[in-house]
Amino acid sequence: MQDLTEAFVELIRRAATQLPADMEQVLREAQTNEEPGSAAEGALSTILQNVEMARAGSTPICQDTGTPIFEIHYPVGVSTRRLTEQIQAACKQATEDAYLRPNAVDSLTGKNSGDNTGIDFPTLHFHEWDEEGIEVHLILKGGGCENVSTQYKLPHSELGAGRDLEGVRRVVLDAVNRAQGLGCAPGVLGIAIGGDRGASYVKSKQQLLRPLGDTNPEPALAEMEDRLLEEGNELGIGPMGFGGKTTLLGVKIGTLHRLPASYFVSVAYMCWANRRASMRVIGEEITYA
Repeated sequence: MQDLTEAFVELIRRAATQLPADMEQVLREAQTNEEPGSAAEGALSTILQNVEMARAGSTPICQDTGTPIFEIHYPVGVSTRRLTEQIQAACKQATEDAYLRPNAVDSLTGKNSGDNTGIDFPTLHFHEWDEEGIEVHLILKGGGCENVSTQYKLPHSELGAGRDLEGVRRVVLDAVNRAQGLGCAPGVLGIAIGGDRGASYVKSKQQLLRPLGDTNPEPALAEMEDRLLEEGNELGIGPMGFGGKTTLLGVKIGTLHRLPASYFVSVAYMCWANRRASMRVIGEEITYA
């Protein structure tokens, strides 16, 4: 199979330095909705200036370049071991090129590997499919927003949350309220309902790959996404917790089957720097999005 190391480096560069167009658009719309001269309007103005400077200089949007999380779809016959080696080599090169900050720290010794590789770092999820070519999606998940991501087990008596969508609504709004500005609001929520604890967390992060303008194919979830976005913005937390009309930029929900005894709701909070990028490889042709 071909060596895609340089293509992976470019994918990382794009994710780290170029905010997706849909994210930039909603940030600009949010700025116009805030009171002129307010702290919220000023914060969004600074964010947008930062986005422009990062793109122009091909420098990281945020100093915390996050955990690289790769979702890789590949056809039969492609070696996942070789892809892993190439992605790890790309992370090393991207660190040397300063697209990534050295972020991989040994949990026992506290030593930084210095090149964004380590035990299960970066995070790789492989999915074999029947389509032609390889498709790779990358999220850079920062530590601040990861720290306010959370998981609930329903029923939740303190919140009066039962095992239904109303219960989901209650715990999600609680998560946003608890986060305040600590997750670098305004944020995007990836939510997973069901599964076991581990699968639920993975599914919640996968929701962050969805474009902000898409519509959930499940009508009940589409309605809940819209409602949570509206009600989250009514909390008044605002950009960076300064107060204002913009606390959330998007809400995306996915579901998994679960055991009868368990009902988990996972909330993956993504900061305004929702860094994601994709690439498709068919033969020698490589395209990015």
